[in-house]
Amino acid sequence: MFILQAIFWFLFTIVIYVVLNRIYQIMPYPFLIPILTGTALLVIILSTMNISYDTYFSGGRVIDAFLGPAIVALAYPLYKQRELLKRYKKELLSTVLYASLLGILSGYWLTMLFGFEEVITSSFVPKNVTTPVAMEVARMIGGEPALAVIFVMIAGIGGAVTGPWVLKQFNISNFLGIGMALGAASHAIGTAKALEYGQEEAAVSSIGMSLCALCVSIIAPILINWL
Repeated sequence: MFILQAIFWFLFTIVIYVVLNRIYQIMPYPFLIPILTGTALLVIILSTMNISYDTYFSGGRVIDAFLGPAIVALAYPLYKQRELLKRYKKELLSTVLYASLLGILSGYWLTMLFGFEEVITSSFVPKNVTTPVAMEVARMIGGEPALAVIFVMIAGIGGAVTGPWVLKQFNISNFLGIGMALGAASHAIGTAKALEYGQEEAAVSSIGMSLCALCVSIIAPILINWL
């Protein structure tokens, strides 16, 4: 019974993604990205039918297991553009450092401004890095990994939805600017969005996401303890 339940929810999630992704391809509006519409639809269905998250996750766990390999697979466009990335290493490294500091400090100051508890602040700080890293960083600085996951999703979806508009408003069309903006601010979700712009943008976004994760994991514990 459990196996059938897991298979059902696994296939159900896949079907929802495929259908919503097809809709997004036909109508490529930012607010129709599958990860946003799919998440919203699943929440509505589970809430309406009074289905527990544990029941759904019996199948969702299979998809969750592919998170690590999916992130590693993003290295492929990076490999293809390795010579191009070597050429701009100074620009990339300086941007990664700036983006990491901005992500940490913006999360810290925003939660302090609204008077949130320390556990929420510590969970919010690593919002701009990919989920596995954010969970570990949150744990190191006294946050709650489960809360960190929520903030990572908000940052990722928010960046993918509003990113194209922001880039357009500031007239950013260079592949370095597009790639670093999406990868450094919205990690894997932003990198998937960058792939829509092209291989070069995806490659830059991939390295931005990876290096920001490394940078934040080193800087965040030191900076938060100092603050």
